[in-house]
Amino acid sequence: MRRARRIFVISDFKDEKPQSIFLEERRIIKYFIRIGNDVQRFSYRNIMMQESKFPSKRFAKHFAKGKADLLLAEQIRSYYPDIVIFLSIKYITPETIQIARQAAPPHTTFLGKDGDPYPETKPERIAVGKEMDIMIMPSGGRFLRTYKDAGVKCCAFIPFSCDPDIQYKYELEPKWQTDIVFTGTAEHTRLVRDDDRYNIVKRLSEMPNARVYGCFGRARTEGIDSFRALSNAKIGLSINIANDVRLYHSDRFINIPACGTFTLAKRAPGYELLFKDGVHMRYFDTMEEFFELADWYLKHEAEREKIARAGMERAHDEFNCKRIAQDMLDLIEKGTYDAPWAEIL
Repeated sequence: MRRARRIFVISDFKDEKPQSIFLEERRIIKYFIRIGNDVQRFSYRNIMMQESKFPSKRFAKHFAKGKADLLLAEQIRSYYPDIVIFLSIKYITPETIQIARQAAPPHTTFLGKDGDPYPETKPERIAVGKEMDIMIMPSGGRFLRTYKDAGVKCCAFIPFSCDPDIQYKYELEPKWQTDIVFTGTAEHTRLVRDDDRYNIVKRLSEMPNARVYGCFGRARTEGIDSFRALSNAKIGLSINIANDVRLYHSDRFINIPACGTFTLAKRAPGYELLFKDGVHMRYFDTMEEFFELADWYLKHEAEREKIARAGMERAHDEFNCKRIAQDMLDLIEKGTYDAPWAEIL
């Protein structure tokens, strides 16, 4: 019988917020355990804040980060992990990784994940990535190449996941029902890197038959309500800050179809490997095309629901968190994983 792997996972789990239910980290850990591993988690920001005398992340990074690093090393030293995974590298520095490596057994593999775009503009992220054995991103292309060119031994595209246990087609509720929905943060909509993103979401925020959450002064959704809000919409908008990078996507790209909602996604290179246009979702290239497609599919319910059902089945079958967790472990142990969209540098 194979010994269970010991996997030490570090991230910002937002344990103090209902938002924690929605996080990718929760899904991945859940299935690491379900497929036969032991997991010890370390919520880095929470620990750093607990050790700080000041209720401010900015001050905590200056005055309590060293203590958080020592506590991290102490737990790693006591756990003897086979794998150490940083599912978020926010707040992490190269010194954090170096201290953690000194505490871990020599055979331990260190994997880091960067889910944000434009790593080339954040030298501190590149510095952290260079300390890892493996870096993964929900993108290929030039974002992934940035880490490879910086000297990381193995860099791989790993898509976001969904959890069919809690992401599915919920019963309709008047509170959440709408024609079109977008979920996203206000800070991203202020980044005018892609005019279509800003202009589409701004227009949706002004439409009576659409809902936006987390931007333009609208409250965000939390916990299971995040999935109810997506599931109760007829159409969900998936659009990134960057839409010209191979395979790059936010978690919306998986979360919307996983909740059984017809998805209109801004086209990006490589997307057909993940979801087929006209089968699992529809892609658009311009703002005008988005609103034309939205209008057509709102008027053609049967076609819309057929694609929505196929999209949910595809998300649940191919991007469930058990599959993605196993792909990550295969990448660590074999240097590759089996999927038509695998991109490994």
